[in-house]
Amino acid sequence: MKEGEYIERSISATILEAAKYFPVVCITGPRQSGKSTLIKHLFPNFVRYTLEDLDVRNYAKNDPVAFLNQTEKGMVLDEVHRVPELLSYIQGIVDDHPERKFILSGSSNFALIRSVSQSLAGRVGMFDLLPMSMAETQEMVERKSLDELLFDGLYPSICAQKNVAHLYYPSYVRTYLDRDVREMVNVKDMMQFNTFLQLCAGRIGSVFNASELANEVGVSSNTITSWLSILEASYVITLLHPYSGNAAKRLIKSPKLYFCDTGLACHLLDIESPTQLSHDKMRGHLFENLIVMEALKMRFNRGKKSNMYFYRDSNKNEIDLLTKENGILNGFEIKSSMTYSTDFQKTISKLDTYIKEPTGTKAIIYAGNMENAAADIKLFNYKHISELF
Repeated sequence: MKEGEYIERSISATILEAAKYFPVVCITGPRQSGKSTLIKHLFPNFVRYTLEDLDVRNYAKNDPVAFLNQTEKGMVLDEVHRVPELLSYIQGIVDDHPERKFILSGSSNFALIRSVSQSLAGRVGMFDLLPMSMAETQEMVERKSLDELLFDGLYPSICAQKNVAHLYYPSYVRTYLDRDVREMVNVKDMMQFNTFLQLCAGRIGSVFNASELANEVGVSSNTITSWLSILEASYVITLLHPYSGNAAKRLIKSPKLYFCDTGLACHLLDIESPTQLSHDKMRGHLFENLIVMEALKMRFNRGKKSNMYFYRDSNKNEIDLLTKENGILNGFEIKSSMTYSTDFQKTISKLDTYIKEPTGTKAIIYAGNMENAAADIKLFNYKHISELF
């Protein structure tokens, strides 16, 4: 793709369909994930206001009726959670004038969803836009090595060649994450929070243990849990919860932790180049992170909820990823190796004995080139996993 070229997003068709049925569409996601660009592309004739702008925010707060009635056509409101009282007025407008359309967007998941759910229940279609997927950037994915892909990440600015990873992610942390954290909670010591953030990166793919982190950071377990919520609300991390079907009593309850983008995680891990990453101890965990997030993106892009889990029992039998589709559980083992080993099948071959629900696809996703989509346990190269999810 050419520098600066618009990259078509897979979620586009889902959002356009929702806009036919809902007077309000709300798109949330991490900062710089492409929300504004997507909205401009899908709704080019809608008037757009960002409530990050202080003048706009003051106008919206002081005279919400006049603000919302500046146009009878569609209106885009970015970071609308900054003036949550607008939502009650929007409810009244769309109830009286169902032809009016509002597109809402924001980067604060909890604040926005709570406000929207209270005021616009039944009137709004909700969607999450994460960074680019491999399917959306297939040409780039084919061109890069795995280590380059993991190091660069998949934020739109990187994929469109508008920026480079070693400059982009340090700025991202300073410009967005530090500011968001200060706004969402009163963190007395930002150095402690940044230590927590880096320690989280070192636990990618691991079960989250608040007490352990509390001891390392020097704060209480409740503080760690609060900070984790902030990272989740800001779309910095994603939690993968354990499968808890009929075997709930045997299963651990704590979630696994993943970052929404491997490029950001590499920066927090002080990985400074793809060459360094190629022999870093976290490489396998980052590869697992990539695949888990790709599965999540594909579900979100179809307007579906996560329905993703991992499996681990008291005997330490573990399956990296389970996805539930139409009541069927599919299992996936994720290996960063380029060489296939029969050991990869050891646990997933017993999926039917672990899970007391209907099971479907069993697959191994790895970095090698040999593939077998027809086998009982399918073998897929990571570049082709859009066929699995």
